[in-house]
Amino acid sequence: MSNNLRRPPRKEPEHRINHMITAPMVRLVGDNVVNSIYPIREARRLAEELGVDLVEIAPHADPPVCRLIDYNKFLYDRKKKEKEIKARQVKQVTKEIRFTPNTDDHDFEFKSRHAEKFLQEGARVKAYVQFRGRMIAFKERGELLLLQFIERLKDHGRPEGDIRMEGNRMWVMLIPKPKK
Repeated sequence: MSNNLRRPPRKEPEHRINHMITAPMVRLVGDNVVNSIYPIREARRLAEELGVDLVEIAPHADPPVCRLIDYNKFLYDRKKKEKEIKARQVKQVTKEIRFTPNTDDHDFEFKSRHAEKFLQEGARVKAYVQFRGRMIAFKERGELLLLQFIERLKDHGRPEGDIRMEGNRMWVMLIPKPKK
């Protein structure tokens, strides 16, 4: 048989179920059963009678803990819970606003209104002044611009830290104020 005709390896199930369980004795938990230690044959027989699966929940316990449940329903419910938890998580969005040291008042107001809207929506705003070429000589203009920006948005957000200089950029991060 050539290499390209091989089947991909089968994925092992997360839990050992029914005949995959090898321990001689198991602690059985679940509905419609007395929680106790049973021989594996007795546990399998109970699972068969109830029409459910014997699932090894805690394989490293002594004896291993097994549960009588419908395995497919168990996996479905768990996947559904994980999806629900993921949906509830807040995704942090960062929006960037770019200035130059020579940004005009109208442009400043326009960009400030956008930043205000972003902060109201719950996004973080990273405002930076980009220095190009010889503009780096006007660092104080950039700092004044960012301080003015922070002052303009003080009702909607607050700076996360101080104004920082990295390479040819001076920046500050604003985070939204908590809603009351």
